[in-house]
Amino acid sequence: MAWAALRPQLNPQRLAEEYSVDLGIDASRCKYVITELQDNALRKLAARREFSETGLATFKVRRVDNRNGTTSILDIKCDLNELGSKLQQVIAAKLELGDADEVKCIAAGHIISPNATLTAQQLKNNQQLIVIICRRDDQNGALHDRIAKIKADVEAVVASQSQLMEMEDQDGNPVFLPPNENRALLTGLGYCEKARAAMQREDYEEALLLLLEADEQFSTCDSKLLESVDNYALLNLDIVWCYMCLKNVAQLPDADRRLSICERSFKRSYGENYSRLYALKGRGCPERALIMRLQLLQGVVLYHQNQRDAAYERLEAAGIVLSELKVNDEQLLLLVEMGFEVSEARLALRSCSGDVERAVQYIQQRKQQLLDARKQSKEERAMHRRYAKQATQEIDWVNPRSVCTLTEMGFERRLAAAALRRTKNDVARAVELLQTNSAELRDSLPESQSVDAVLLAALLQLGFKEPAARAALESAENKLERAMDFLLKAIQSEEELLQTVERVTELAKGGAIELNGASTSQAAEGAPSSFLIDAVLQKAKAELEAYQAFKRLNADLTSTDQDYLDLPLLQEEQLLAEYRNLLEQ
Repeated sequence: MAWAALRPQLNPQRLAEEYSVDLGIDASRCKYVITELQDNALRKLAARREFSETGLATFKVRRVDNRNGTTSILDIKCDLNELGSKLQQVIAAKLELGDADEVKCIAAGHIISPNATLTAQQLKNNQQLIVIICRRDDQNGALHDRIAKIKADVEAVVASQSQLMEMEDQDGNPVFLPPNENRALLTGLGYCEKARAAMQREDYEEALLLLLEADEQFSTCDSKLLESVDNYALLNLDIVWCYMCLKNVAQLPDADRRLSICERSFKRSYGENYSRLYALKGRGCPERALIMRLQLLQGVVLYHQNQRDAAYERLEAAGIVLSELKVNDEQLLLLVEMGFEVSEARLALRSCSGDVERAVQYIQQRKQQLLDARKQSKEERAMHRRYAKQATQEIDWVNPRSVCTLTEMGFERRLAAAALRRTKNDVARAVELLQTNSAELRDSLPESQSVDAVLLAALLQLGFKEPAARAALESAENKLERAMDFLLKAIQSEEELLQTVERVTELAKGGAIELNGASTSQAAEGAPSSFLIDAVLQKAKAELEAYQAFKRLNADLTSTDQDYLDLPLLQEEQLLAEYRNLLEQ
């Protein structure tokens, strides 16, 4: 429309007639579009003038929901120096909502924080926002409360001493990361799992909010790490899918950016034109469903950018893959009747070109592969749990896989761990250190202390077994609270935790523990006599709550390890047909 701006002497009707001839579009439709563009330009100019004179920024706010996409468009004014909570209040007032906390604003792919200024969150005048209303009494089951509960449950599970969540690659091998990154990624992945369950229910409001929360967690991780895993690519792909399902074109620039991130990640993982993936798994691999969705969404974005030829190419490429991924319903039903889950049956049929017999073998081989991988990594996982109990700071973390590598080379485990701590888990440098300075390294190891008999007796009275109590006090250098943490981390089941709570509760009724004339209050360096009992109870109850949170999180999740690849493709087929029709008009 730059050409039209250079010819102000032409009225909208005249311009519409000229464009109608050039583009083969009805003149009345052309006039409507030109008038909309003029009005929009005038509104932006007015907003720019008002911002310059008063400092009030104007935001174009689109309210979206699952059923109707964009339900209303509002012009909202707010000073950029105000907190995000002020913007929520202004929108809530405009929409006649009683609670501003129900308003979730999204700008450029991020949820606007209520506790930071709009300037600090890089909001600008004339920016487009989308708003999701999290009513506490909505028909969708109190979205506000559900999101809050999901976040609390994920955080409780990740913080659990029992390591209820662990990361694996797609082949069942454990993934070990430093504590902070491990915590952030596990939290983000927890949100992603719940978002995927919401997407399966077609609850895209909830899914989008959870995915954007996950994005915040992922953003705290090292960029090289994000580039090396597929999870970040899938997160971005899912966010754009939610944009599309909510019929929200206001976030088009963010959608374009996220699809570019996804495409780059796929190329790194799968090779240029996915050649590496196809060479390893064949063209029937289930990963092609993700590639198809990427191409489809790219076609949609290109269409809205008015790049019609490029959009057509992407949509046609997506259509070819989609037709090849279709699964015969009778074959799917046959596998389900054999006792397989729908998800694993569909993935197997796609991987085996619809051959039922091969699909059964595929599922069985896949299960055995995961079983073998988890069995082989048992020592690494046990070592990871042991070092996680000992590490109190990020610098204390030792990669258990590297320790196993060095012990297999013949180095002593304690020396190997010390060398890796010094070299920040650089195996090559650790080997050099072990070969050249092993004596100095050994001298630097803390001398093992004899276990304090009073503290040991206190732990025994609390019901802990003597070998575990001794190991805990040795590891914690006779620091009672650290030893107690060690012991609670070693508890392997909810039943054992419950027994611990019941046992210690009974002891609490009887008062402080007396041993050889010294109470636990004396052993705990001046703490109250109930110090140890209260601390154990508090931590054990927190672990019990983590188990309950873990059950709630898993209530609507599938047990299929590759469920992220299981796209039924019904919505994709409808979307493809819709945009093909639009291109033909």
